[in-house]
Amino acid sequence: MIIHLRKLSAIYAIIIGLIMMGMWSVFVFTNQIPELNTGSIEIIYHLIAEFLTAILLIVSGIGLVKRKNWSLHLLLVSLGMLFYTTIVSAGYYADTGDLSMVIMFSILQLITLLFILMNIIKRNHFEEN
Repeated sequence: MIIHLRKLSAIYAIIIGLIMMGMWSVFVFTNQIPELNTGSIEIIYHLIAEFLTAILLIVSGIGLVKRKNWSLHLLLVSLGMLFYTTIVSAGYYADTGDLSMVIMFSILQLITLLFILMNIIKRNHFEEN
């Protein structure tokens, strides 16, 4: 069975967005972000970027499901944001020596890049369907 790119992209965006929201919420509410205790303003901006990425992924995924005209554009923006955050996250875990997390984020980078490229190449498919 072939799953259409629109549906697969929506599923990926919504699932990754929900995972990001859940993960960061748990980290914040269980006090697992030591930088929040140091008064670092950088972590506040980082959290805003992470939550904004997650929200835009979810909204773009829902937009794809509902076949909204703006959904492909928002998907590409949110996937670009996700691609950036996977690079930063891999770097963070590389600094801590956690190879398994580096591998996981590197795989997410590749998957996200594939979704970006497939959606750019097949963008006319969205207009037709």
